[in-house]
Amino acid sequence: MSKLNASAFAFVPGKRFAPTQPQQPTPPPIERPEQTEAPPPPPTISLNIGGSKPTIPPTAVVTQPAISEDKPTISSSTPAAEKPSGTSTPIVSKPSTPAPAPSKTFSTQRSKTDTAAVAQEVQSVADKAVLEDLYGDVKEHLNIVFIGHVDAGKSTMGGNLLFITGMVDKRTMEKYEREAKELGRESWYLSWALDSTPQERNKGKTVEVGRAYFETDKRRYTILDAPGHKTFVPSMISGAAQADVAVLVISARKGEFETGFEKGGQTREHIMLVKTAGVSKVIVVINKMDDPTVAWDKARYDEIKDKLSPFIKAAGFNPKTDATFLPVSAYTGVNLKDRAPKNVCPWWDGPSFLEHLDTMPMVDRKINAPLMMPISEKYKDMGTVVVGKVESGHLRKGDQLILMPNKDSVEVTAIYNEMEDEVPKALCGDNVRVRLRGVEDEDINPGFVLTSPSKPIHAVRQFEAQLAILEHKNIICAGYSAVMHIHTLSEEVTLPALLHYYDKATGRKSRKPPQFAKRGQKIVALIEATAPVCVERFVDYPQLGRFTLRDEGRTIAIGKVTKLIESGTIVEEVTQGVSNLSVAAEA
Repeated sequence: MSKLNASAFAFVPGKRFAPTQPQQPTPPPIERPEQTEAPPPPPTISLNIGGSKPTIPPTAVVTQPAISEDKPTISSSTPAAEKPSGTSTPIVSKPSTPAPAPSKTFSTQRSKTDTAAVAQEVQSVADKAVLEDLYGDVKEHLNIVFIGHVDAGKSTMGGNLLFITGMVDKRTMEKYEREAKELGRESWYLSWALDSTPQERNKGKTVEVGRAYFETDKRRYTILDAPGHKTFVPSMISGAAQADVAVLVISARKGEFETGFEKGGQTREHIMLVKTAGVSKVIVVINKMDDPTVAWDKARYDEIKDKLSPFIKAAGFNPKTDATFLPVSAYTGVNLKDRAPKNVCPWWDGPSFLEHLDTMPMVDRKINAPLMMPISEKYKDMGTVVVGKVESGHLRKGDQLILMPNKDSVEVTAIYNEMEDEVPKALCGDNVRVRLRGVEDEDINPGFVLTSPSKPIHAVRQFEAQLAILEHKNIICAGYSAVMHIHTLSEEVTLPALLHYYDKATGRKSRKPPQFAKRGQKIVALIEATAPVCVERFVDYPQLGRFTLRDEGRTIAIGKVTKLIESGTIVEEVTQGVSNLSVAAEA
């Protein structure tokens, strides 16, 4: 106080009030000489861990960019001298920010980037040679999953494709037709090429994911025929997890499209699920165009296209680049291999179904990455045989691998392709059967991952994930449990804590954890499984980092893994956040 008001009383405990001593008069300001040149730059402090001392003086660092800054003027020192000191400082300090780039100072950060760049260069050169060596002239391979509502014609279309491409001969088809006629199921005979069990044939409903293989002049294809019935959605998810391209089969027949697309139908859910399962392209095939209620009517085709487009966009597919609409008749085979003739469909100028598949851009394959192959099924046949799609990397006969999460060391004794022929190697994207030595088939479950010992997949019990809640009749709180489907694995999980929610208006994360989450919200939650599960972060491996949560036969949420919490670490942040929350609530 005494500094502000000279006549104020100073109070010292134990002494009487007394006016303060008059302060000394302030000294006059020091006259500084006028500045004629730019001040020297501030000294730069660089922390070099494990490196030598910097050899370049700080002046050398600054002068280099200063010259490049004032390149147009030849006498750069004179204008700087004329300006007052306030403006001349930024000129020097501004270029001093990019200065560390040319410096030869060794630091751990620099060493990381430099060695990574060198290693990447070497790797890419080596990989080109390896790929040429491995590939030779092998055709590109695509995995296609057929999805859609019950009775849209998925199995019929798959069966007809096999017949057209010559994978199922005419004699077999005639046999199927004869048998189907005897059962009074004449129009179902094409689907029998994929629906092999008596249960599926009698009911006309696919139960398990059917597999088949065909090839054209340009590419090889694996068909995964997913069930459309809502009871069998879990097996549809495991089928979609192995696919690169989804073929959404829509029935154009009056009433059938509407049933499939409305609230209880499977069309909406299937589009959402394939996007989450990692499918990047969708082909919407509008089937049954030959039906008497449709008769190749353009108005009906356009109506279905207009209704579906906004929903496909909402699911995350770009309608211009990721989605294609094609009218076909799976039963008669029109527009499957050859373009629809003008007398049948005068308004269609686009490609046929197989033409489009052959010309569509190829999916990016991670061939140089570490091997990861989620197992979708296993059986015993002269040893243990596992089936799955190679998600990244490549494997060869004789490779020593690890089966996660049990960390069993196994050896590859044989690899079989879709045609049951033995092959020496399998590349990323191939659907293969692998015979293993060193493990019993009882010790393997679908959802285990075959991985390379040098960089195995992470097996964790807890991870953080970003969730988008699609539908739920009431709110989701901490402690909620559901079934998680990720790649080929389905596992019971709980949400021990909700960590953040995203503000719809700004899109920012909240600081406080939400008390609950409801439909339409995006949240970050901690997810815990009872046993270790094989997952990766979404940014590293999208196929192994996205999942769906299902409960009571409905898809509750879709999500992606953002952070893995290694086993053995206590989740301090979460527990701390929750304890703080409860204390604040009590107070």
